[in-house]
Amino acid sequence: MKAVRLEGDGRVAVVEVDDPQPGPGEVVVRTAVSALCGSEMSTYRGEGMAQGNSGHEGAGTVEKMGEGVEGLQPGQRVGVSAIAGCGSCGYCEKGQYTWCLGHSFYGSMHAEMFVTAANACHVLPDDISWEVGVLISGDGFGVPYHSSTKLEGRDIGTVAIFGAGPIGLGNVVMQTHLGRRVIAVDPATARLEYARGLGAGEVIDPRESEDVVAAIREMTEGLGADVCIEAAGRPETARQCFKAVGTAGTVLFNGEQPAVELSPSEDFIRRDIWAVGAWYYHFGEFPQMLDLFRSGVPIDRLITHRFPLERVDEGYRAMALGQSGKVVLEY
Repeated sequence: MKAVRLEGDGRVAVVEVDDPQPGPGEVVVRTAVSALCGSEMSTYRGEGMAQGNSGHEGAGTVEKMGEGVEGLQPGQRVGVSAIAGCGSCGYCEKGQYTWCLGHSFYGSMHAEMFVTAANACHVLPDDISWEVGVLISGDGFGVPYHSSTKLEGRDIGTVAIFGAGPIGLGNVVMQTHLGRRVIAVDPATARLEYARGLGAGEVIDPRESEDVVAAIREMTEGLGADVCIEAAGRPETARQCFKAVGTAGTVLFNGEQPAVELSPSEDFIRRDIWAVGAWYYHFGEFPQMLDLFRSGVPIDRLITHRFPLERVDEGYRAMALGQSGKVVLEY
């Protein structure tokens, strides 16, 4: 079968590899679509991968089933979570796979077929397209939705989102749906345009604004944003979040990044600041995301580019250059 190989230094190829085989409790999925994630950019730009690929958002039909698989049938349409729980702990009983101490990660989904855990498959209803299915079963919309659950019960008027890549744009959609004023920050003109189209009331290009923090404070009458979401994965924007958030506000981390130096006194104690992380999403949150789409939330508009597998290099390039929202590969 054909699969993507990340060769490093911004090079990607489509190569022939052996068909995957399912182990106990696993299935092989014949891919209909897979989606690129911003977290793949470090591998794409860096040393690449000797085996497999960094794809972890996929949807397709069940092709083969391993020993002991129950609840699935060949030919079923499924969206797949890259995180699979052990299936027997208290967290797994609640569908909270990311909190399971024995969770597993499944990747290499940029391929004509891939193997995954059977308990990580969401059966897709007939009215859900492949594109929506891959967004709500993967982290494309899963992360923004899960992030929103961390902010429930708070009096939130303004949300500043640092980074308008796929996850940042998903946060624009989710926070706009919740009736909040959204300010999007990104140095890519195309992404700021996408953010406006998805509901951001104001946008800030740090290349044109000498002081992003001052700009946000000016937009909020000096008070700062109620929530700052770090979706760029950069230490400098993490520090800006703490400076731009208002008293008793919340900084929410989505972007993976190295260590950031913060002051307990200045950044937390003296302004009663909250900080929280949100990684992937809970498997059990799928029905709520399904309901949101059916109620009219434009989840599918997060996709800005579609490429056949043979043009995967164009997809990675568009994302790396900041020209895209969510990029989908079609098989």
